[in-house]
Amino acid sequence: MALRFTEQDLKEIEAICRRFPDRKAATLPALHFAQKKFGYISDEAVKAVAGALNLPVAHVLGVATFYTMYNKEPVGKYHIQVCTNISCALMGSREIFQHLSRKLGIKAGETTEDKLFTLQEVQCLGSCGTAPTIQINEKYFENMTVEKVDELVESLKKGEIDV
Repeated sequence: MALRFTEQDLKEIEAICRRFPDRKAATLPALHFAQKKFGYISDEAVKAVAGALNLPVAHVLGVATFYTMYNKEPVGKYHIQVCTNISCALMGSREIFQHLSRKLGIKAGETTEDKLFTLQEVQCLGSCGTAPTIQINEKYFENMTVEKVDELVESLKKGEIDV
């Protein structure tokens, strides 16, 4: 069954398009919209975005696969991305990543059985001055330590933090 946007969704995508000089320029925000709606950018979501923007599927697929901010597979409720680029690595992010992997019982790109957490190693979140940085869903957590990560994971499990 093909994914489809509702009439209201299409109105919101049209509002997005009005902010840009042409429909091609609206591809990134339209993909963000689709990811929020469908949970990730599947081939069917790419086709839905292409249809809504009246653009070739190849264009939308090229954009979706170029940028790492679009999830190509389903992710857990909390998508934890640990920056392991040079600044964060020098400040301990690799140890934080390994700790999270052990704590959650998953490897890079995997999701916990309860679908609560997905763990990924990413390159440069653009927050070098506050390294090490992790991103959970769309929220940054900076100057992280193993202890802060433990507190954060426990707070997420209890639903005490909105991300």
